[in-house]
Amino acid sequence: MKRRQILCSLAATSVAALAAPAGAQAWPARPVKLLVPFPPGSSPDLIARVIAEPLGAALGQTIVVENRAGAGGNIGTGLVAKAAPDGYTFLFTIQGPLVTAPLLSNSLPYDPVKELAPVSLVATSPNVLVVSPQLGAASLAEFVRVAKARPGQLNYGSVGKGSASHLAMESFKARAGLDLKHVPFQGFPQIVGSLLSGEVQAAFMVPGIAMGQVRAGKLKALGVTTLGRSSALPELPTFVELGYPGFEAVSWQAVLAPAGTPRAIVERLSGELVRIIKSDEVRARMLGHYFSAAGTAPEALATLMKSERDSWGRVIKAAGVQPE
Repeated sequence: MKRRQILCSLAATSVAALAAPAGAQAWPARPVKLLVPFPPGSSPDLIARVIAEPLGAALGQTIVVENRAGAGGNIGTGLVAKAAPDGYTFLFTIQGPLVTAPLLSNSLPYDPVKELAPVSLVATSPNVLVVSPQLGAASLAEFVRVAKARPGQLNYGSVGKGSASHLAMESFKARAGLDLKHVPFQGFPQIVGSLLSGEVQAAFMVPGIAMGQVRAGKLKALGVTTLGRSSALPELPTFVELGYPGFEAVSWQAVLAPAGTPRAIVERLSGELVRIIKSDEVRARMLGHYFSAAGTAPEALATLMKSERDSWGRVIKAAGVQPE
């Protein structure tokens, strides 16, 4: 099933998460930890904090957002995978540790399929192709022309091997026939600094970090990686519109539990999340961070994860990115 079909069907499957099953009402009896395997101020941290307060109110307990950054999210993800499946520790993460990390590491300390249980897809966002104004490319077509005229001379930044920012550019390089050098960074703020200084000339970035500089005229946004125009950035054209049919690289965030967490708890949490995520207030707050609200049943998230592993696995193979 294509990624677009899966994402479009998620809303329909979310209805199954609305009923709080019997046996979950006694939970929780104490504060619940929502572990974010990225630093404070990162996109997953921001969205986790958007849902934490209303989720705590719905459950009658405090939701404690804890940041455990490191290794592209793999350290914190591993901690949740090994945590007690008692309903008091959950993971809030992006797709990298769940989808691409297992494809790119020979020594990953966890198995996201066997050791984590999907709860709900929370939010989705496009990636934005951003370039330095010094490059002199005011459109995607101009960027491609400049890059082809200077093979091997332009650098692009990403937040690490196997990240969405890395694989999106590798996929586009293959589609457009470009020769660009990859420069990995610790985070998107470092990429912004390097774009401004001229160390790198282009990057796929999350809009929450990029658009401030774009709107200040310091960087240029060329397009978004959703198949249709993004509700968060309706003014930017899609790569499909710009001549690359089917080109898509959507970032997403989700909640998961340690495998073995009682099904009643998983279903209750999923149901509460669906209600919260689909509320007007939370949708508006997410849109303020350039994310579109999702909210799904556990099964829909599991299906998305499998589809993403298959599709990005093909990109990794075609790009010749080797596991480490």
